[in-house]
Amino acid sequence: MIRLNIADAKTHLSRHLERVEQGETIILCRRNVPIAEIHPLPKQASEPRPVGIDRGMVIPPQFFEPLPDEVLLAFEGGEER
Repeated sequence: MIRLNIADAKTHLSRHLERVEQGETIILCRRNVPIAEIHPLPKQASEPRPVGIDRGMVIPPQFFEPLPDEVLLAFEGGEER
């Protein structure tokens, strides 16, 4: 953990940000009193997240077909004609 006063942070910001990228945390101080914390963000996933709980799940093409009229009516609170 690095403690920095504002003046030092402004003077050497790029150097300190390199250390943050490597996993270190900076405590930013005003006159040696901590006021903020700078820490690295979590790494972003390199692959898109799978859909659903089942990691091997495949969505069949029928899923995207329109619902039958009786099902649509049931959602709308109507009755079948």
